Amino acid sequence: MLLLLGAMLSVPVLYSVLSHEDGTTTFAFTVTAVLSLLAGTVLFITRDRRSPSTAQGMVICSLSWAVLSAFGSLPFILALNTSPMNALFESVSGFTTTGITVFTGLEELPRSILLWRSISQWVGGLGILTFFMAVASKTPGAHRLIEAESHKIFAGRPVPGLMHTVRILWTIYGSFTVAVAIAYLLAGMSIFDAVNHALTTIATGGFSTHDASMGWFAGASTGNHVLIEYIAVIGMLAGGVSFLVHYRVFAGDGPLALFRGSEMRLFWGIILVSFLFIGAEQVIASGFWEDPEPALRKNLFQTISMLTTTGYATEELTSPFFGAAARQLFLMMMVIGGCVGSTSGGIKVLRVSILLSGAREEISKLFRAERAVSGIRFQGRLIGRNELSRITGIVFLWFLLLGVGGLATALLTPGMHGYTAFSGMFSALGNIGPSLMSQQQVVELHWAVKTVYIAGMLAGRLEILPVLLLFSGKAWR
Repeated sequence: MLLLLGAMLSVPVLYSVLSHEDGTTTFAFTVTAVLSLLAGTVLFITRDRRSPSTAQGMVICSLSWAVLSAFGSLPFILALNTSPMNALFESVSGFTTTGITVFTGLEELPRSILLWRSISQWVGGLGILTFFMAVASKTPGAHRLIEAESHKIFAGRPVPGLMHTVRILWTIYGSFTVAVAIAYLLAGMSIFDAVNHALTTIATGGFSTHDASMGWFAGASTGNHVLIEYIAVIGMLAGGVSFLVHYRVFAGDGPLALFRGSEMRLFWGIILVSFLFIGAEQVIASGFWEDPEPALRKNLFQTISMLTTTGYATEELTSPFFGAAARQLFLMMMVIGGCVGSTSGGIKVLRVSILLSGAREEISKLFRAERAVSGIRFQGRLIGRNELSRITGIVFLWFLLLGVGGLATALLTPGMHGYTAFSGMFSALGNIGPSLMSQQQVVELHWAVKTVYIAGMLAGRLEILPVLLLFSGKAWR
């Protein structure tokens, strides 16, 4: 992983040299690349060649994300002279595709730094370990590592062979990225903005090259901001849908594959109901819009951005444009997230669908004979006790971490509203980025709160269990 990171760092190094940036920036990326390559070489020579167990795979997975984030933070320290805590926070936010940023004045930062932020999100989109598998030819215990990085419920493989499957998914992912970049370019974005936003749109990461996020283009003199926003909506949806579903679309099932299965139906249902609910709240509060298109577009954009956990914004969440009910819906969508097998964060729509099925099953039991055989079925398949136990365990831990993060924020940030304090951990654990905090409040958070958020971002991205396993003594024996 460190060898791969060293190779990736050659991109911002090359860009920094070709664009004649300050030598400090080039030096920062070069030093980081050399250190990463050296550390990777030492570990490669001394590595254990045995295939890892399931527990060891999870430990390797968690350490990979943590160590790569640490190395990835070095350019921020060396080039921007930012604190190690803020640098690590930004790096973890990038690789986990969270998108919370502690940097302001993005337009003034070196462009190679902005490019590195976008690259980190793109690599983290489908997972840094799956990216490594797509590049490496043979890795002992590869299936253990991929299972640890992102548990797929009944995901299945589109084709025989793990490596073949991974490469197909990354090919689709890369193709979508190129398509969105071209679309942004045709809509009037500069080449630099188009590439960076394409990387973070498909990754559902949300890092932008402007402080105002996607809202910047509405006030800029270049580009068709309306078209740009609709392109972003399509790109975010592409990232929020399972890439296994995308494969089925291209493999012959066609667009109807996007609407098959309980997860996809619930996904579209949440979008539709949330969009209508937010619009209804606005109509009740202020009457019908004279020009409905801009308002409907903003509602659609923010709904898609929140459910896919991308975090782009054309309107601040704390803006009077959104009412209290809309903000509550946004928090709920932060927790739910996108589909299993997508680049989105959150609990995932599939788990919500299964838990809803479980609730219906418990109600139906009241009307059956005591000895009647029952069970929770998902798309015609009976869900085993182990799988159901894992789902309920993850959801319980999710809400437990939300409580810990919210309480820590409130305790160490006197004067902050409790509702606002909880939203920060919702953002970190859901890997989404925006919250009800202002940008200045995020920057000024206590270092302990930032540490909790870093742990939350990693736990949310790796679905909690691999991170918690680091604290188990048995995993290290």
